[in-house]
Amino acid sequence: MKKIFCLLLLLLLLVTGCGQDSGGKDAAAGSSYTVTDEHGTVTTFKQAPQKVLTLALSSDGIVMGLGMEDKLVAVNYLADDPVSSNLVEQAKKIQHKIKNPSAEEVLALKPDVVFVYDWSDMNRVENLRNLGMNVIVLKGPSTIADIRQNVRTIAKAMHADTKGEELVRLMDSKLAQVKQQVAELKLQQPKKIVLVSLMSSYGGKGCIFDDMCKEAGVINGVSAAGLNNGQQVTKEMLVKIDPDLLIMPVYNDHGNFDIKKYNKEFLEDPSLQTMRAIKSKQLFYPNEGYIYNCSQDVVFGVQEIAHAAYGEAFAMSVGQHLRVK
Repeated sequence: MKKIFCLLLLLLLLVTGCGQDSGGKDAAAGSSYTVTDEHGTVTTFKQAPQKVLTLALSSDGIVMGLGMEDKLVAVNYLADDPVSSNLVEQAKKIQHKIKNPSAEEVLALKPDVVFVYDWSDMNRVENLRNLGMNVIVLKGPSTIADIRQNVRTIAKAMHADTKGEELVRLMDSKLAQVKQQVAELKLQQPKKIVLVSLMSSYGGKGCIFDDMCKEAGVINGVSAAGLNNGQQVTKEMLVKIDPDLLIMPVYNDHGNFDIKKYNKEFLEDPSLQTMRAIKSKQLFYPNEGYIYNCSQDVVFGVQEIAHAAYGEAFAMSVGQHLRVK
């Protein structure tokens, strides 16, 4: 009997140890656990957060993808904008919308944890921590691999490692599907595209859009021209790149920005009229909720790029969203 008791005790210790491991299994209910963020800051949680705030639309999407939208105390102000978001229906259920909240406004929402990207103002992060809040800094993603990392970090902080791994598997499955679909086209030459962004220095090497293009089987003309993300893409450069296709902006800030006027002036610019994409009217107006996505739903951005380049076989309905059960 003594041997059996010792064996059972050993098994219990092994199971408890595995439960607290960050390698994919959720920690035991009620136990404390730690999370190390992108800056190396270690946060200890005594229990899983019940009130959550993220300061970006994409991190809102990751929390929703983990099946925890009921824990969000607010969402980004663009979340219910069908032009900019793929989370419109989910966002309608969350009353409070935020844009650039002050530390006092964040405190008033009483979150158990706040998620911010490392492109945020770090002074704000310190202010929030000085007010006693748990703040987890995420990596500002430049690759799809970075997004996987952020999914795992948020899942870890939410005491839901297993759900995080499941969400990553859903991402990889969708990417494999798009890749296979592109391979079946047996292309002789991939399409060369350029994203016309309101952020004129976005789109080169080292940004998430460039990584998305690789997954979609297209050539990102800005990257291929040797431009890094952050470098200004001038009209002279666009003429030299001479893409097959332009992905045009559609953002209108809830109707407050005249995007039609912006696009009209751009497309009628005399200096751009020699470009193949403009001469042949190869223009694509995307669902920007997919194209600028930095959550697990980036996979639909990959499919949207393939849709722009290779046609209706890649078309999707609106509001696509990866979510674990």
